Amino acid sequence: MGGTIDLTLFFLLGAGIYVGWNIGANDTANCIGPTVGCGLLTFRKAVILVAIFVVLGGMLQGHQVMKTISTGIVKTELNYVGIMVALICSGFFITIATFFRIPASTSQAIVGGVTGVGLAVGADINYSKLITIAGSWVICPLLTMALSFILSRLIGFVLRRIRIGAMLIQNALGWLAIMSSCYVAYSLGANHAGIAVGPIANLRIMHPTILLGIGGVAIAVGAVTYGKKVTDTVGKGIAPLDIPGSFAAQISSAFGIHLFSIFGIPISTSSAIVGAVVGVGLTKGAKSISQKTIRTILIGWVLTPCLAAGSSFLLYKLMIRL
Repeated sequence: MGGTIDLTLFFLLGAGIYVGWNIGANDTANCIGPTVGCGLLTFRKAVILVAIFVVLGGMLQGHQVMKTISTGIVKTELNYVGIMVALICSGFFITIATFFRIPASTSQAIVGGVTGVGLAVGADINYSKLITIAGSWVICPLLTMALSFILSRLIGFVLRRIRIGAMLIQNALGWLAIMSSCYVAYSLGANHAGIAVGPIANLRIMHPTILLGIGGVAIAVGAVTYGKKVTDTVGKGIAPLDIPGSFAAQISSAFGIHLFSIFGIPISTSSAIVGAVVGVGLTKGAKSISQKTIRTILIGWVLTPCLAAGSSFLLYKLMIRL
């Protein structure tokens, strides 16, 4: 019996690590896309910062979102098979999005996966929490877009008025942009480490802090090994960014992500940074924004939770009949 439990735990942790790896591979772009895109840092140097701060964020502030994913959406305790299905299905669609360089929402995928399994087992679904989470997916990008637009305008105004020492200010903004990348990475860990291991926490078979550490490390590994594809899309494919714009986009998205993390809401970090980059692009005119890239990203955001929910529902039904 003990051997069976150990083997089940091994596969569950493997599925959680797979989701965490996907988060790192896809959402690294949300941390360093603008910084790498404007040429401030190389991808290799930037991703090391991501790896460090994402683990710190997960360990120090990942508990609230983990609690939401664990018991906030599906009130009933899920079984091992259900949790495995939710993790695998959500991770699968993020893998596809990453392969095609689309900054998909890992939070939407896991929320969709957990909801699909919950419906399949006839569990009690907390629809008010689902509505709150879905609402945040709309509010957050609008918030970060507005913040980055205002901040970018303000920075531009200051740089135009201060000619003496403008280069010094540019250098200072460069360092601030790097620091904001670290802040986004910390916020990513705080929000998404709990997403990767939240369904496993539902079983109460491992200490939450240990689970968050595993989730954070998995995200860091995903960032280092496969994070470059989507980084290029966010940093160069949406709108051209300079150093001031990079700082405005990253600090705005980090604030939005961190704000929702405090309230335990699994936010889409992709929507946060995309909204922020669009906000910066709007200061240069709507024509500077790649409408084709935005359309592709929006389609991905809509399809990801729907496909994750539908596939997890069907796969669970199939597995319990076998």
